[in-house]
Amino acid sequence: MRYERPDGHTFSCYLRGGDGTRRVDGKRLSGRPGAVCIMPQGASSEWEITDRFDFVHLYLADDELKRLFSEIFDRDARLMLLPEATFEDAPRIADGLGRLATALQSDNRILAEEAIVSTVQHLFSDHRYGDHNLRQLRGGLAAHIRRRLLDYIEAHLQSQISLRDLAAVADLSEFHLQRMFKQSCGISPYGYLLNRRVERARLMLTGAEPIAQIATACGFSSQSHLTRAFKTMTGMTPLAYRLMANGIACERSGS
Repeated sequence: MRYERPDGHTFSCYLRGGDGTRRVDGKRLSGRPGAVCIMPQGASSEWEITDRFDFVHLYLADDELKRLFSEIFDRDARLMLLPEATFEDAPRIADGLGRLATALQSDNRILAEEAIVSTVQHLFSDHRYGDHNLRQLRGGLAAHIRRRLLDYIEAHLQSQISLRDLAAVADLSEFHLQRMFKQSCGISPYGYLLNRRVERARLMLTGAEPIAQIATACGFSSQSHLTRAFKTMTGMTPLAYRLMANGIACERSGS
């Protein structure tokens, strides 16, 4: 079997079996339960499979992984380096992927989202996969301007933020702001703003505030605007998410 991933990154963990799976290009390595594989964007590999096994694959687009890297570690997205790994021992990454599989099998999207963020955090916290080399960065936002922009967005999520507003904060033209923001944060200014608004809405939905008020507090023009954006990014409506989140909260408090 030949595997190619030209348009995203793949993270895998063998949950059961794997001894009958071998990578045959390069070193002939065999799988095992708990083994972790990392296939960066553009990687290709060849495998020989002779037995049944269970494993979990997490596919992340390059823009999404860079966004998570930038937000979790508050670092320029261009500092993200992702080496290839085959059948390595990485217990914390394996644990995150295992929890992701369990959450998906029970259709628990909230725990699945938590497991994905945890997996990415453990991935780049591991000295084998983090960037510990100083790199010369060119063309993106200076660190202090990037921080100024992110702080401005966070403080004004409830307001209508335009590209012109952000360009003024950074003292750049709108064209250069858009290009340099994408380089440093792994996502466009609009994409970042929308993600932060949906994330704030997710947190507020665990409370009792009316959804229409949450929409206003998060900068959406209406409840229907929030619903469309929220469902696009999470696969659920705000009401469905609230019911699930509060149900899980009740189960946890009662356990």
